[in-house]
Amino acid sequence: MSDIPVIDLSRAPGERAAWGRPTWQVYLWAVCELLVVTNPWQISSSLRVRVLRAFGAQIGRGVVFRPRTRVKFPWKLHIGDRSWVGEGVWFHNQDHVYVGDDVVISQETFLTTGSHAHRRDMALITRPIHIEAGAWVTSRCVVLGGSRVGRSALIRPLSLVDGCTVPDGEVWGGNPIVALGPRFPQEAVDE
Repeated sequence: MSDIPVIDLSRAPGERAAWGRPTWQVYLWAVCELLVVTNPWQISSSLRVRVLRAFGAQIGRGVVFRPRTRVKFPWKLHIGDRSWVGEGVWFHNQDHVYVGDDVVISQETFLTTGSHAHRRDMALITRPIHIEAGAWVTSRCVVLGGSRVGRSALIRPLSLVDGCTVPDGEVWGGNPIVALGPRFPQEAVDE
């Protein structure tokens, strides 16, 4: 027998703690998400946005929402004006996700606000994500709860934003994520 404990997952608290809506509404959203939002057909971006708004998402003007996207709980999604959400982006938002104006979240990026108390009882733990105006989270990144991507910051492809704060106007990338330099070098801004 090992002295290393095993957590009994049947006793893990919080399965529905993050829902924030009645069961019927969560299930109705699942159907609408499948038919309109996750649908791979090139149907209208504005139709996706209208359905998300109908379920409580706060989405600004001129937002582009590409096919095959997923949104766990639209009532916990806040997107500013003119932002672009690329194909296959997944908002696994058990807590709120705040996206500013003119933000790009590129293809296959996964944003998750939830984790678990892995040393205790596997209870759900959530923290919001903040992506400030003008930021670009490039393709196939993972953004964890508690992360803040600063104004006009850029996250390189395949990076893990692990709950840290990425300063305004900087390029960061990798796993572990590190600063790579300014997004707009001074000589480029002066031209």
